[in-house]
Amino acid sequence: MITKIARAICAESLAAPDTAFVSVRRRLLRNKLSLVAFFVITLLVVIAILAPWIAPLDPNEPDATAVLQGPSWDHLLGTDVYGRDELSRIVIASRFDLLVPFVSTLLALLIGSLIGAVSSFRGGWVDQTVMRIVDAVMAFPAFVLAMGLTAVIGSSITNLILVMTVTQAPVYLRQLRAEMLREREMEYAQAARTVGNPTWRIVFIHLFPNCFPPLIVQATLAMGFVLLTLAALSYIGLGVQPPNSEWGEMTSEGASLMVTGQWWLSLFPGLGIVLTVLMFNVIGDGLRDLLDPRMRGR
Repeated sequence: MITKIARAICAESLAAPDTAFVSVRRRLLRNKLSLVAFFVITLLVVIAILAPWIAPLDPNEPDATAVLQGPSWDHLLGTDVYGRDELSRIVIASRFDLLVPFVSTLLALLIGSLIGAVSSFRGGWVDQTVMRIVDAVMAFPAFVLAMGLTAVIGSSITNLILVMTVTQAPVYLRQLRAEMLREREMEYAQAARTVGNPTWRIVFIHLFPNCFPPLIVQATLAMGFVLLTLAALSYIGLGVQPPNSEWGEMTSEGASLMVTGQWWLSLFPGLGIVLTVLMFNVIGDGLRDLLDPRMRGR
């Protein structure tokens, strides 16, 4: 009898991971739109990495004989006012338009999560001081703050990443703090304190893993917002500076020429912005459905 019970327990324990894996796979396959979005973003990342080899022409080489040519077999997406190939410029610009959102979001997530975890668990004057600083930063609209910081410290790629990190980190800090305040009152957290676990172990081993999934969803959605902010800064002349190419800067260059019929100068880089932001949002929605415990039984 004991042997049969032991076998049943072992069989159930072995089947549990398989069941969880099957559930995750089923939800992934069911959300085909998110899979397509993930494939598109992966393709864009590959293009950005291989941009110098994929670009058909030198993106910064002017050609006086090909000024403002429309899309053709020689220049698939046309040329700009200097005769530079638009396709090459869009491909090269993808490096900045993906590098800044990825790096700044990762830094903001790490910094905001670390400070939020320590602040929420310590409480007291530490938590109050941190939250007042966060309130002061978040009192400014994110784009206005980014515009002011960029105007002060400059618009190099490093500075743009720093600015995006500063504007985004408070969001993760507040979200993790709220999650941590809720989780630390749960029974497992109280049990961990009762048996004498040190504070760092309770925060980073017991509480943090249960608070992190919503931050992943927020980070994915925020990448689209960072890209829009970068494009807007470049559009008004505070972002990536010439001769470097960036989708917002290219859209700005072509905006004044749309009324004279050069529609391709703004259309194609604008489509790049729209497509990338849309794919980030779709992936974020898919991750929310995947990581939400309420969706696991569906």
